[in-house]
Amino acid sequence: MSQFGPLMLGLVLLHSVSVAPRAWGETIHRERSLYQTVLVSKRGHLLCLQFSQRRNHRLQSCRDERHRQRLALTYTKMMMSALLLNPAPGRILIVGLGGGSLPMALAALYPQASIDVVEIDRAVVEAARRYFGFQEDAGLKVHVQDARVFTRRTSGDGPAYDLIMLDAFGADYIPEHLMTQEFLQEAKALLREGGVLAANTFASSKLYDHESVTYHEVFGPFLHLRSAQSGNRIILAARSPLPSLMTLSSRAAELAEALDPYGVNIQNYPARLTSKVDWDTEARILTDQYAPANLLKER
Repeated sequence: MSQFGPLMLGLVLLHSVSVAPRAWGETIHRERSLYQTVLVSKRGHLLCLQFSQRRNHRLQSCRDERHRQRLALTYTKMMMSALLLNPAPGRILIVGLGGGSLPMALAALYPQASIDVVEIDRAVVEAARRYFGFQEDAGLKVHVQDARVFTRRTSGDGPAYDLIMLDAFGADYIPEHLMTQEFLQEAKALLREGGVLAANTFASSKLYDHESVTYHEVFGPFLHLRSAQSGNRIILAARSPLPSLMTLSSRAAELAEALDPYGVNIQNYPARLTSKVDWDTEARILTDQYAPANLLKER
């Protein structure tokens, strides 16, 4: 995705598999939207969404045609670790739609929940509906707008969500206005007591230290999760004190049966979650005035 101004960056999904510069599999849909090239490709039993054909571009979202309920990508399974901090969310906000696998899974798991999905690119929404079976209903709504605008407008209503999932990526990394101290403060203000924010990020990047100190500044200690099968790191931050390992393990046991059809082995996650500080605590905090684009140029 091209670099736009702070309030004009697209919201897309990231995953952990890099592919060759050529189109992945057989391209069955190609569309140039206002923000990016939207590609839907198929290889074998996998149907996947992409956003460019540039070098080292990534698959954004995939569906296994043999097991449509199952989450096909490792990082989407890892995002479900957020349920260990809040196992019964009543209101959910997801930033970034992609193929819609996360919102559809959560809607099925929590049919009484109210789920808002924010996606800036209408072409992505249409592709998710046409090719990936994404459907809105009374409890699941898509808002086609910039996530920063959405959070600012929603913040006037006070704490609104039990779970916020940040899954927004541009061509290279998270849009700069969605990883700053100001944005995270806005997102935190939307969390109810006991609410949790889960963010999909890279396990290794030039921004790792800066990103980590920014989350710590806003939320205090947080948990993070990695996997040998993924280049992603999932950050779990909360308004309330972090639960103990015993509590995490107990909740994992209670969630295991419900999450099994989605291919999520939730009982593996508690022991892998850590609050260890493995970053430079003197790194500069990211702000609306000091953005990742500047950092990448300086490094």
